[in-house]
Amino acid sequence: MLQNGRKIVPEGLKYAKYTPTNFKLKRALVVTKLSRYEFEQLRHPELSPDQLQQKLRDRGTDVEMVLHLHKVHKDFERRVVQSFQDVGCEVKLSSRSSLSKDVMSWADVIVPVGGDGTFLLSAGRASPLFALSQQKTPIVGFNSDPLHSEGRLMLPKHYSDNPADAVSRIKSGDFKWMHRSRVRTTMLGSNGKIPEPTDLFRHTEVKMEQVSTAPEMLDQDMSYKYKAKMKRVLPYLALNEVFIGEHLSARVSHLQLVLDHQDMVNKTKCSGLCVSTGTGSTSWHTSINRITSRDVDDLLRSLPNGNSKNVMMMRQNAEEIAHRYNQGLLFAPDDPRLCYSIREQICVGVWPSPKTFKERDFVQTVFVKSHCIDANLVIDGSISFPFNDGAKALLEVHPEDALLTIALD
Repeated sequence: MLQNGRKIVPEGLKYAKYTPTNFKLKRALVVTKLSRYEFEQLRHPELSPDQLQQKLRDRGTDVEMVLHLHKVHKDFERRVVQSFQDVGCEVKLSSRSSLSKDVMSWADVIVPVGGDGTFLLSAGRASPLFALSQQKTPIVGFNSDPLHSEGRLMLPKHYSDNPADAVSRIKSGDFKWMHRSRVRTTMLGSNGKIPEPTDLFRHTEVKMEQVSTAPEMLDQDMSYKYKAKMKRVLPYLALNEVFIGEHLSARVSHLQLVLDHQDMVNKTKCSGLCVSTGTGSTSWHTSINRITSRDVDDLLRSLPNGNSKNVMMMRQNAEEIAHRYNQGLLFAPDDPRLCYSIREQICVGVWPSPKTFKERDFVQTVFVKSHCIDANLVIDGSISFPFNDGAKALLEVHPEDALLTIALD
């Protein structure tokens, strides 16, 4: 697009089309995790530090370890802030509770410091939908305690020893862009209203900052197919997964699914539905679907020739077989597909319907209708919407929703 003879790049494509060397780093927003000690302080604001520590000891908590890990995180956080300041960056710090559209739009880069939970929280707020703009702010995460946190979404662990090296490379453009697909959730209904979300990261049911997206009329085909008049996109995108299920984990979740807008309606009773991205395939997706060497061994022993020489040799390699299977569950962060998983699907009597319904598969879109009593639709384990009997949602991936991250080797 030209304006006054100059090429104007739409904000949403600013970083996608420009090389890292053109990235101008002037303002960094450091998002800090909530340590266990800080969490306990929030729970007991009336107690002095000595009183709080005594209460924790009375509970059987290892107070010295809690304080040590708090100090480890805060010391590392200061090192990250100093590293950005040393290359001439203006730095602002934000906690989970103080993140807002204004402070997110101020930054050139968002820097979660902590573990994957802090990264997911930041990613949820770095959404163009959340900010109600086409701005894409890149994210780069630092693992503050690699000895106790895997931090798959963060920079490699060796940058936790030397964050200044990572910041220097970012400043000089010596990095790569990585685009991570995210799940867009659209609620379908008769009036375009959506329930208020709850922020689960605050460990209490606190109403979140209200972010509005406009309701839209469904086209005729969609309206007929899904028996709805209006649609409304939720302003939060899922980087890892969307989970739908009963709030009480012991209660069966009753759901209907339509895959890729097909005519078949799949009915299931289960412990919930997990719809994952490639990024999320290393997380809950793998936990739901992984097998152990014991599973492999039990399966091989159940064969009619389970005691044959060949099968016995395979049983000796059960751990390697399980590892290969589990690695095959992973898919690329920028993969445009979704993978749905039905947790603990009931497979007796008439369930599932049809009997050919797969409990896991790759799809482009998933339509879900709830027949639950007290259910939730949860985005990345942090943002929860009520999703009870009659609620309808469409889950899909849009290329423009991808999260822009900074990658270093």
